[in-house]
Amino acid sequence: MTPLDKKLEAAAPWLLLLATVLLWQGLCMALDVSEFVFPSPARIAEQAWEHHAAILAHAWRTFWVTMVGFAIAIVVGVLLGALMGSSRLAYNAMYPLMTGFNALPKAAFVPILVVWFGIGVGPAVLTAFLISFFPIMVNIATGLATLEPELEDVLRVLGARRSDVLLKVGLPRSLPYFYGSLKVAITLAFVGTTVSEMTAANEGIGYLLVSAGSSMQMGLAFAGLLAVGVMAMAMYELFAVVEKRTTAWAHRGQG
Repeated sequence: MTPLDKKLEAAAPWLLLLATVLLWQGLCMALDVSEFVFPSPARIAEQAWEHHAAILAHAWRTFWVTMVGFAIAIVVGVLLGALMGSSRLAYNAMYPLMTGFNALPKAAFVPILVVWFGIGVGPAVLTAFLISFFPIMVNIATGLATLEPELEDVLRVLGARRSDVLLKVGLPRSLPYFYGSLKVAITLAFVGTTVSEMTAANEGIGYLLVSAGSSMQMGLAFAGLLAVGVMAMAMYELFAVVEKRTTAWAHRGQG
């Protein structure tokens, strides 16, 4: 790949974003779309600046609540994934149940969590956890369960115990799966937090969306959605950078 190709590849997302915004703005102006129906990017930027203090405060609340739920999801997901991936019995017993649980709409849990924990941080943290731990668990389990039997046999012959195979070979081999699951799960965690805040909180981006919608401030509502998207993209890119630095061996030959 030439340097020009690399620069074009790096700029491609920004060029697509710019083209989308220009098209969006052009259509709103040409069709004279009401800002109460579908605000233009200019109107969204105007209201984002006008209410930037409130947006930042609500975004910070959504961010740290999401991170708490996501951290719990990582711990639980890794532990359950390691259990399922290291034991065929555990895999066969747990995987169908976990798949069925994951199919349940997490928004339906919010009223139950409100009854248990009240309105506030608790339901938002738990919703972020419930919606994001499954991808982590499945990917860790897959990475461990697909360890080549021949490699495991060789290690056993060399004197490695089951725990040695799991910790020194299985888990490092699962790192690409793990980082892949983090990039998916973090976006889901933000969705879970926002959904919970829309019905069970008095602050956060979800609460801001409901408040803006009820007062017909659609530009502010879109600005809130933009804030969630920016936070999710930032965390996604963070995990992508960490992945490249720690699992370069898994990506050799690419580029």
